[in-house]
Amino acid sequence: MEVTRPSTWPTLPAVPSPAILPVIDSGLAAELAHAFGGPFHFLLPDAFTANLVAMQDALTRSGVGGFVYYAKKANKAAVFVERAAAGGAGVDVASAAELREALGHGVRGEHLMVTGPAKAPVLLRLALAHRATIAVDALDELDQVISLAPAGGARPARVLLRALPAAQQHSRFGMNESELATALKRCLAAGDAVRMEGFSFHLSGYALQPRANLTARLIGLCIDARRQGLEAGRVSIGGGLPISYTGAESWRSFLATQNPSHYHGGKTFRSTDFYPYHSPVAGADALTALLAAQPVNTHSTLANQLKNAGIELLLEPGRALLDQAGATVFTVQGVKDRDGYQILTVDGTSLSLSEQWFNSEYLPDPQLLPRDPAATTGLFPASVGAASCLESDMLTWRKIAFPQPPRAGDLLLYPNTAGYQMDSNESPFHDLPLPPKVVIDRTDQIRPRWRLDRHFT
Repeated sequence: MEVTRPSTWPTLPAVPSPAILPVIDSGLAAELAHAFGGPFHFLLPDAFTANLVAMQDALTRSGVGGFVYYAKKANKAAVFVERAAAGGAGVDVASAAELREALGHGVRGEHLMVTGPAKAPVLLRLALAHRATIAVDALDELDQVISLAPAGGARPARVLLRALPAAQQHSRFGMNESELATALKRCLAAGDAVRMEGFSFHLSGYALQPRANLTARLIGLCIDARRQGLEAGRVSIGGGLPISYTGAESWRSFLATQNPSHYHGGKTFRSTDFYPYHSPVAGADALTALLAAQPVNTHSTLANQLKNAGIELLLEPGRALLDQAGATVFTVQGVKDRDGYQILTVDGTSLSLSEQWFNSEYLPDPQLLPRDPAATTGLFPASVGAASCLESDMLTWRKIAFPQPPRAGDLLLYPNTAGYQMDSNESPFHDLPLPPKVVIDRTDQIRPRWRLDRHFT
């Protein structure tokens, strides 16, 4: 079913990852698909380490004191926690299980950041016992922390106060101006039971200027808190550093040309439904740009304001540390003809490619790994469905323009899925096993070395 009008089918080629080539060229991907009998994820921890080093270097070059916490929720794999610990970074956790995992894989307790709303008492007790920093989300939570803190001040509770962004007043997270003022009074009244270390925030979206503006505001709050006698020397900006999955022209062209006819069943998406798959600055470069930004109503860069105030910048990236750190492989189980395209059915569900479950689509083009590389070439559009009984269970609604006709037994490799795609919505639906995570420890050899990830739970 060849189609001869390439311009008909928008493409979104992923930024290439050289580390993936040995996994494909060595035949390892095909062998692992056979061994596991289902989909699997493979992890490239060297990419994580490179991203971490780049962020730490960005802080050093700017002259800003800072610390990076890996946002564990972005991927459950143990290997990334191990690399964070080895690289001198911390881990951002939001449950007792995540905290135990981080400790068990080498992260020091004082290098943990505990976030999330209405934290369970067991989580707070663990955080206090291991001297983790607690981002306090509400006044009643602060009261609970103070009540659980050991008496005597030998091991004070280390807290940040989470601010409600003025631009996101309907958020259920953080404290408004009045609540922050009350929280400061309670921290002072708690005496040596609490060490109030500063403030934190999380912003939706990926724009840098609003982050610079809010950081500057919290620097001012730190200065005011110091005048009251509190330590207040740190500001956490959370996550939200963008990454680029594709090039600028590819992204522009895709948005300009895609329409319902390019999707199975005439599925419609608004461009605002999609993650911004291209960013002019990404990862560590985005951090550098943030530090170089001039917050509104100020006269110097954010980096200079942090340095002048003696404030340490904390950040909790997830996706940005996981850029190019893994991919997901499915096997084609069946091929069905439709009017002008095909529907492929693979051996897993879209629960292992999470973007589809947020009324969106994971857009980077999957790569076809045919069993017969000498098959006919041309243009063969196909959407990709999952092995469940749900109409909505589609890995890719878009009709992908494959260069060869997909066949049962071929593999589909979805690139750059380590950040949030692999496991944020995973479920053993239909009693299908969860895809295993395979760690590729060495990609600089003809035959890459691999092992299963050591995630405890």
